[in-house]
Amino acid sequence: MSHDLTTDCIDACNACADACDRCATACLQEPDPKPMTRCVALDIDCAALCRLAAGAIARDSELARRICGLCVLACEACGEECGRHEHDHCQACAAACRACAEACRQMVAV
Repeated sequence: MSHDLTTDCIDACNACADACDRCATACLQEPDPKPMTRCVALDIDCAALCRLAAGAIARDSELARRICGLCVLACEACGEECGRHEHDHCQACAAACRACAEACRQMVAV
């Protein structure tokens, strides 16, 4: 795998995980967090998969591409849900999810 491709994907995964953590925390601090339940749940799942993918890529794991495939699914679901909400933290998370999904798609295609 190309060093630039792996570095870009690791960076995108880590940035997405951080954005998901910030989003989940901010959603829970909203005046009425109940409508944000799915957003928070997907944020948590996406952050976990992004961190797993970043680690697998860094270790050059034989499962890295498969994990990246799952990361794409998590990022797409999380990005779609976050994109439905007008909060700045949700919109930032949706953008990070889109970027990570694209970086992971490129890893899967290699």
